[in-house]
Amino acid sequence: MAKLAVLLARHRPLLVQLATFIAVGLTAAVAHFLVLGGLVEGELLGPVAASMIGFVVGTLVTYTLNSRFTFESTRSHAGAMPRYFAVAGVAFVLNGVLMDVFTHRLGIYYLAAQFLTSALVLCWTFNSYRLWAFAEKRRRPAA
Repeated sequence: MAKLAVLLARHRPLLVQLATFIAVGLTAAVAHFLVLGGLVEGELLGPVAASMIGFVVGTLVTYTLNSRFTFESTRSHAGAMPRYFAVAGVAFVLNGVLMDVFTHRLGIYYLAAQFLTSALVLCWTFNSYRLWAFAEKRRRPAA
C-alpha cells in the first residue's frame, strides 16, 4: 500500500492533468454527441458525416478548455493553436476512418461506434497535446 501511495504522489500532477483532460473531453463529447444525434435522428446526415461535424464542434470546445485548464499553456495562442489543430486534424481523420469501419464495415450501432471511436482518439490526443501542442516552450540558450 505504501508503494502505491508513493507512486500516486510521484505521478499526481500527471493524474490531475489526465483527470482534467477527461472532464474537458466529456464536456466536448456532450457537444459532439448532441450534434451527431441531432443530425442522424433528424435524418439530415448519415452517421459518419454527422460525426465529423460533431467532432469539429467538440474540437472548438476542447481547445478553449484544454489550453486554459488542462495544460495551463504558457505558449501564446499563435504558438499553440497551429500545433493543436495539427493534432486535431489527425484525430479528425482517425475519427472518420474509425466511424466508417465500425458503422459500415462492422455494422456497429452509430452511438456505440462513436463511444469506441472517442475512447481510441482520446489516447492519441492526450499524449499529442501534452507532449507537443501545449508543451512548455523551450528557451534557446543564450549564445
